[in-house]
Amino acid sequence: MISQDPSAPTSTKPSLSARIARSLDDPVLRALVASTAVSRIGRGVFLSVTVLYFTLIIGLSAGEAAVVLAVSSAFGVLASFLGGWLADRWSARRLTFAFEALGAVLLATYAFADTFVAALVIATLAGFFDTIGHSSRSAIIARGFAPDKRVHARAVLRTVTNLSIAFGSGIAAIALALGTPEAYRAVIVGAGVIGILGTLPLLRLPASVDAPTRTVEPVRTETGSIDTRNTADAARVARLDWRRRSPWRDRRYLLLTLLSAIFGMQFGVAELGVPLWITERTTAPEVVVAAILILNTTLVVLFQVRASRGTHDVRVAGRVTMIAGWLMAAACIVYALAAGLPTWSAIVILLAAAVLHTFAEILSQAGAWGLSFELADPVRAGAYQGVFGMGFSVGALAAPIVVNATAITYGFVGWVVLGVVFLGSAAGIRWIARKAAAALEREKHGHANGGTAMAEPA
Repeated sequence: MISQDPSAPTSTKPSLSARIARSLDDPVLRALVASTAVSRIGRGVFLSVTVLYFTLIIGLSAGEAAVVLAVSSAFGVLASFLGGWLADRWSARRLTFAFEALGAVLLATYAFADTFVAALVIATLAGFFDTIGHSSRSAIIARGFAPDKRVHARAVLRTVTNLSIAFGSGIAAIALALGTPEAYRAVIVGAGVIGILGTLPLLRLPASVDAPTRTVEPVRTETGSIDTRNTADAARVARLDWRRRSPWRDRRYLLLTLLSAIFGMQFGVAELGVPLWITERTTAPEVVVAAILILNTTLVVLFQVRASRGTHDVRVAGRVTMIAGWLMAAACIVYALAAGLPTWSAIVILLAAAVLHTFAEILSQAGAWGLSFELADPVRAGAYQGVFGMGFSVGALAAPIVVNATAITYGFVGWVVLGVVFLGSAAGIRWIARKAAAALEREKHGHANGGTAMAEPA
């Protein structure tokens, strides 16, 4: 028997927590994780009590509460693009700090809302500014990490977000258990204060996450004086090049955004479709909704980071998105099968569907992050991330209508239609990824042969 040298390095793979801890050596990720860990606790508190606060404490009808949330989401669509657009022109770290802090202050003012109009105005402003700040964060990630580290950073941040929201939901349970207006208002103010504290670590971000300054060097004559005419021409060319790099001119990226928005409606399935399906069409108790949420959070925390590995490669990103499409289509069918079954059978089927759905969510997010970063023009990173985020906001806005018009209205057939929609959008994203990878290969081959080959236009 051959003995092993104890001093020799072992091939033991570090644990997930060890890998995350090691990645926090990066000052950018460390600041973002610290900010996310604190601020999302406040968001978890708020998400857990919002609707009940509207209806039970302020006295809004279900329809009025829906209008408040819908209008807030609609303004979030504009804010997603605006945040990225601003981050290409001013300091992304200062924008993120200022707008997220303002959003948190407005969140705390919910405690003083007592009418439909007040709730509508506060919800719109709070969501608008918080979304601008979140969009600016995406620009920070795009610039603050190497290409092979961006998706890992997003995965770490999503894991931290889920943990913090779960913790915040536990705090909110105190208000839900007491049920008094004072308890609700206290936790809402507390959520706002926590959100403000969560913005402070953003002040430690380095200047490297900001967009490079857009300046044109003056053109000088042979005598050293500034050639005003040629300098003006150079500035005009720079402005034209800046506009040419706009994401609104990039048809491939716009199609990716549209298809990703369609697949992103799977969040609407989780937030609206599944609870309604359980309560209206199955014999499963309502507590299963909470069990599915806990299951989802647990699986995301355990698997999001490792599932995101390698998705900075566009081929891998396309492949995992296609797998997510099949899983989501299967989840739709399994959810549908829970209707009409005995209670315990329905519970088992619903939990199985939730597992499929969660892994579809995990993989689709990993693929979306990779493609949204790699197919974007790095010069306009903020605008590109803003457009991509805007697509998700549109998907979130459309999801309740689509889910209700398919699965909830038509049952099994509606679920099948929904599954086909998800599968089709995933196939479209995979096609874009394969075309992009082939274009990159041709471009790389062209550079290797003296630059004779041309990349495929966007």
